[in-house]
Amino acid sequence: MHREYHKWFSPILQRNMELLVFGHSGRAVLFFPTRMARFYDYENWRIIEAMQEKINLGEMQVICVDSIDNESFYNQGVHPLVRIKRHIQYEGYILTEVLPLIYSKVGGMGITVAGCSMGAYHAMNLAMKHPHLFNKVVGMSGRYDLTYSQLTFKDLFDGYHNDDIYFNMPLQYLSNMQNEHILHDLRKMEIIMVIGVDDVFKYCNEQLSYTLSNKGVPNQLYIWQDEAHKPRYWRRMVQIYL
Repeated sequence: MHREYHKWFSPILQRNMELLVFGHSGRAVLFFPTRMARFYDYENWRIIEAMQEKINLGEMQVICVDSIDNESFYNQGVHPLVRIKRHIQYEGYILTEVLPLIYSKVGGMGITVAGCSMGAYHAMNLAMKHPHLFNKVVGMSGRYDLTYSQLTFKDLFDGYHNDDIYFNMPLQYLSNMQNEHILHDLRKMEIIMVIGVDDVFKYCNEQLSYTLSNKGVPNQLYIWQDEAHKPRYWRRMVQIYL
């Protein structure tokens, strides 16, 4: 399997960022890591191995980006305002630094954006805000409103709320979405959500599916047995949905 390692100093984030590319040709899959995970974890968890047939056949290139969640959403040492600003910078890094690298590899071919757990949030939020950039989004075991508290998962902004937070929580901004240009692009994109029946975020996925359907946006919600929030499930999911 063709494998590339990339590292550069990000002007937006003001730090070094790393990523891995698997594959030599085919459509691109921009793959976000799980909560506070690293760009190499999907390889270590054998999730890349689960996709190796498509990768080796030149049907798919998987770009595993790094996370800075510990500097944004999970940085309890700074004010929530700083947390969301850092996330917005991370999104800028993806849009202006990572996507050009992907374009250089796939040309005019479509791009899929995907992720597991917190990576599903990153993938879905990016796709919902910039649907013209992607033709498919796959969220596996995702949480789509980080202000929503349930069981051990607390509001990541400690009750603080502003426009930046609102416009980065898909369950919030999609409910009031009126922009017909964005809705038009959303309706052209393939949207897939996968969640376990016992996953704490099952309701969140059902609400997102309902919200999109209410806006006339086709989407697919698949509910698996058990919690399905572990690498052994994700290895099967990527084979089916990516």
